[in-house]
Parts: sequence; structure tokens; C-alpha cells
Amino acid sequence: MIVVLLGPPGGGKGTQAVGLAASLGVVHVSTGDLLRAHLAAHTPLGVAAEAYMSRGELVPDETVIDMVRARLAEPDAAPGAVLDGFPRTVAQAEALGRLLLETGRTPAHAILLDVPRADLIRRLTGRRVCRAAGHPYHVEFKPPRREGVCDVDQSELYQRADDTIATVTNRLEVYDRETAPLIGYYQALGRLTTIEAGGTPAEVTARLAGRVSDLR
Repeated sequence: MIVVLLGPPGGGKGTQAVGLAASLGVVHVSTGDLLRAHLAAHTPLGVAAEAYMSRGELVPDETVIDMVRARLAEPDAAPGAVLDGFPRTVAQAEALGRLLLETGRTPAHAILLDVPRADLIRRLTGRRVCRAAGHPYHVEFKPPRREGVCDVDQSELYQRADDTIATVTNRLEVYDRETAPLIGYYQALGRLTTIEAGGTPAEVTARLAGRVSDLR
């Protein structure tokens, strides 16, 4: 079983992917973590990826799919995986489909975490981190005891540049252009489940848990 978790920035994919993988009894594969692991270990794939990144270029699809191929070939991934962060485009989804066909696996099933745009903006622009150690907060969902001050080390809380309204708006536009077409792609294949993902993480987890049995 291979599950692809879809959703916009701020949709909660990283949070929900871990619990979903545990519920299904499969591994959680974050392609961001996968890339960092290859870079840290200086594997041939990591060296190849670093060459592109050092030039400010995107890591090619072929390199990323080779990383996914290697990860899915590991023994703990035999029962399946929840893919978090891949595919990001229809071309990548097609490459994943070919990989699964070549390795005798069932075609991927996609789960879309559907979040209203206004909620996404509130989630992303409300994030704050402390300057000393990066402890995370949110002005609405996880406020500090004292406004603007970290509960742990009393350092100043600040908004990261990628959480400003201008940057968030741009990230969502990129998602609409490059990643949202995956929704139609998996829907056409009859391999899409949509979960209403507004509300708190716990509420979304509960809705997701109610649909997990359909995927077994």
C-alpha cells in the first residue's frame, strides 16, 4: 500500500502523515527528510542532488524518484508507505506510477487534506518561533504565556520571512499552479479520498482515522 498525502502549504500534511502511517502500519517517508539524509551521508544520490542545489537549481525528478525507489526497497517499507512531499507535479506522479508498476506494487492512493484558503493563511501567518532555539508557537493555536516571549528560554518570538502574508500568498500560488493538478490526476484514476482538514489537528486526525479502514 502506497499512500500519497496531498494538500497545500499549511494543510497539516507533515503532522497527519506520521499518525496515518502508524494507523496503516506502514512507514512515513518524507522526501524532505530523505533528501537531507542522502546529503548528510554523502551517498551518490546525495552528491548528485547537492551539485544541483549548489547551483541554485531544483533537484531533478529522476534523482528524487531514485531516492524514493531506494527507500521503498528497504525491508521496513515492504508493507507500504505514506509519501509526504512527493509527488509535487503530475510528471512526478506519473514517474511514481511507473515505479510502482515496475516493482509489482499496487497503484498509489491519494488523500487530499482540503483546507479553506482563509484557514491556510491564518495558520501560516500566525506562526512564531523563538530566536534562541526555534521553539514553535502560533498566535492563535499555541500562544506563549507572555506575548512575544518564549515560555522555555524567554527569548524574543519572531515571524519568519517565509510566514509573511506576501510569501504565503506566493507559496499558495505556486501550489495552485504546480501541485493542485494532482487532485484531478488521482481523481481521474479513481484513487482519491478527500478529507475536510479545517479545524484543529486533533479534529483532522479523527476525520482521517474514520476513513483509514477504507484503505486497508
